[in-house]
Amino acid sequence: MNRPEILAPAGSMESLTAAVNCGADAVYLGGKALNARRNAGNFDDAELRQAVEYCHLHGTKVLQTLNIVMFDEELPELEHAVRMAARLGVDAIIVQDLGVLAVLKEMTDLPLLASTQMAVHNLAGAQEAERLGCSRVVLARELTASEIGRIVSGISAETEVFIHGALCMSVSGQCYLSSMLGGRSGNRGLCAQPCRLPFSAGRAEYALSLKDLSLIERVQELAALGVRSLKIEGRMKRPEYVAAAVTALRMALDGETPDLDTLRSVFSRSGFTTGYFDGIRDLSMFGTRQKEDVVAASGVLGALSRQAAQVYPRVAVEGIFTARRGEPVSLSLRDADGNSASAQGDCAQEARTKPTDPERVRQSLAKTGGTPYHFSSLKIELDDGLMLPVSQINALRRDSFEQLSAARTALRPHRCAGGPPAVPPRPLHQETPAPPLRARCTLAQLSASLLESCTEVILPVGEIPAALKNGVSPERMIAEIPRILFEGEQEISGQLNALKRAGIRRAWAGNLGAVKLARDAGLAVCGGWSLNLTNSQALREAREELGLTDAEISFELSLPRARALEDSLPIGAIVYGSLPLMAFRNCPVRARIGCAACRKNGSLTDRKGIRFPVFCRDHKVSELYNAVPLWLADRLGEWYDFSFLTLWFTGEDASRCAAVAHAYVRRESPDIPAYTRGLYYRSVL
Repeated sequence: MNRPEILAPAGSMESLTAAVNCGADAVYLGGKALNARRNAGNFDDAELRQAVEYCHLHGTKVLQTLNIVMFDEELPELEHAVRMAARLGVDAIIVQDLGVLAVLKEMTDLPLLASTQMAVHNLAGAQEAERLGCSRVVLARELTASEIGRIVSGISAETEVFIHGALCMSVSGQCYLSSMLGGRSGNRGLCAQPCRLPFSAGRAEYALSLKDLSLIERVQELAALGVRSLKIEGRMKRPEYVAAAVTALRMALDGETPDLDTLRSVFSRSGFTTGYFDGIRDLSMFGTRQKEDVVAASGVLGALSRQAAQVYPRVAVEGIFTARRGEPVSLSLRDADGNSASAQGDCAQEARTKPTDPERVRQSLAKTGGTPYHFSSLKIELDDGLMLPVSQINALRRDSFEQLSAARTALRPHRCAGGPPAVPPRPLHQETPAPPLRARCTLAQLSASLLESCTEVILPVGEIPAALKNGVSPERMIAEIPRILFEGEQEISGQLNALKRAGIRRAWAGNLGAVKLARDAGLAVCGGWSLNLTNSQALREAREELGLTDAEISFELSLPRARALEDSLPIGAIVYGSLPLMAFRNCPVRARIGCAACRKNGSLTDRKGIRFPVFCRDHKVSELYNAVPLWLADRLGEWYDFSFLTLWFTGEDASRCAAVAHAYVRRESPDIPAYTRGLYYRSVL
């Protein structure tokens, strides 16, 4: 059966050492910037070299994270990181941003892994990530066992699954709560974890806090599904946590009973959950860090610290020891990676009393404790009647293993040449007419008045046939594919093909899977804001590789950054609406009060008493929206450089949608007491 690799977090050199010493097959780590845990200790260039040498010596791979969305001014920093990773022989790079992916493909042959931040959660998305050049896809944590199996069997690329650690409430890569509330973006590695603060639904105080995931007892099921890598979350956690998690996972893979009590003691939030894997998405998945959870850790840290200091002998070595009369004594070594070493000593002497026997040689050479080595085979060629001092045998062992270690830690650089092509800035047009308006709405929100103000409307896929019957021109409609589609790919694909036959020409796609579904149906693809396009390289990749005809930029971009983007793809922006902050597969409102009480119109209330709407369309995925809408009608004079502007309607009725659109045509000041300008006029970190 497939034995998946153990992939451990390394937020510091201490955690990396703990992971390697406890038996991790690979570690993932980040540099000082451009990674999704920028608050971890992380590694500067010198420390990264030390980490690669240590890991490669011990037979452990190093996966470097460049898994945040990038701004154009960070391109030189990215180029430096890519060159350093290639020079040091890092084993692979984990990426989120399409622009980062494009730069890496242009510059180097480093293997590329699609981060969970890419929100790959269905087969179409995994196939698209593979087509873009990713040799491994890190799957969304919300998938069930059967869904994982379907994806694994449908692609040639490897798959990676989170097996233990913290669960984000939102689908990864689709959370904007931290950036909107505090200017610290989770998509840029600086999440402030506001979801762990009190949010109430009904009488629950922490409605956005999930228990930690643990599938360690289910590793054989994941192995049977064909999952290649099992990932432990925790680059912000202490080395003892890493030691406990790696040890438990290694024991489970070896068929032993893992020590879950120690694992629970070192860190948990009211225990663990397997809810997503089992498809049981209910209140049992929620939990917080309790006082008893904190107290429990003190009793296990000492033992785990000692365990983390003991070297795990991962590297198997074949050895040949030779002692012939009249010839120098020698020891030759070879590891599974093709590295070899050989040491020689003086000629053996004739024994005067007791000659050295093969067993004595074997015992001396097998003393490899404290090193990463163990003998998988050891051939001893020893003439009878010879005497070999133990010191001589030990010296041969020491010298040959030192040579082997030098060979294993030698840098093995990847190809790295050139750099990303220069991107000309988007020309500024100060005196052009205002960009046309698009309205994202439902059929119930659509009216003749709204169509008078907006040149195009984005409607849910399933509602467009009725809109066609009502006389809405297919040229003015864009089919909205759900940006989160765990279920129903085939159904959506069938609907898109039917819409194409009915005259619809375009589809809105906010996820890699949706892009593929739209393109396969022969529709022009309009990229959504949730693709997180934040730089010129990403726009170019979106046009050339995804085939987008236009795209909404991420609303985490400031206006000056957006206006400076390359003129390679027509771009638009969300300029009105309660902005989406989270996407849930386990709806926190449904878990507390049920769908019947919610009626697709729920809310969460934070510790300040502010109400955040929660809406869903099909009871499968729900979304948390900002408490106040974005309003930019009175500032549209600053948005001439865009090809279109989108009004993102959610809970408004038809008359309100029409009134807002009319206000945007007339560029009116807000008619509501509370609103936001979003992140366009402040810089997100």
